[in-house]
Amino acid sequence: MSRRSPPAPRPAEPRPWAPLTDAEWDILAPFFARRGAGRPIRDLRHRVDSIFQAVTSGLPWSELRSGTLLWDTAHRQFRRWAHADLWTRLLKAVARRRCGRVLRGLRPWICAAYRRAWRLLGLRGIAIARRLGLFDALRAPPWMLPDPDLSEQALRHLHQRLAPGQPPMARETWRLWLKVLRRLILPTRIPRALAWP
Repeated sequence: MSRRSPPAPRPAEPRPWAPLTDAEWDILAPFFARRGAGRPIRDLRHRVDSIFQAVTSGLPWSELRSGTLLWDTAHRQFRRWAHADLWTRLLKAVARRRCGRVLRGLRPWICAAYRRAWRLLGLRGIAIARRLGLFDALRAPPWMLPDPDLSEQALRHLHQRLAPGQPPMARETWRLWLKVLRRLILPTRIPRALAWP
């Protein structure tokens, strides 16, 4: 019996930036609550608003104009949250089937933040977005990005072919395997025209 994967969620409708409503902030606040030692973050809601403004605009961080918050402060906070897996937790929350209507409405912004954090999240981040079926959280079309799950399957199959007692592979088969593995493992340069917004 084959195991079916859950249906992929439809891409989120683009949503222009606007300050968070009280209902949206009530849903997001527990994710951003500081845990552990350290000073509390001053004006947390304003920082979250500024970060969502930066990631949805697509502009460089240095062009962020957000009142009293400096752009490098917003960028530093964004990186800290990426290293703390906050954007991953938010993406997983949005991907849940029983995700609330308010949180589902924030999906375009959360996916934009996840896309912006891709250098910090690395290959693991690509794999998580693929497994959740949230392709709008990826930087490019999925077929142009490495697929770690497929790489593992291909390597497992290759190990089976090289097991003792198996007939040796022909030279052309080796070349084909090397091409496949190179395509799966090495990153592809993605032209800007094909990159997703």
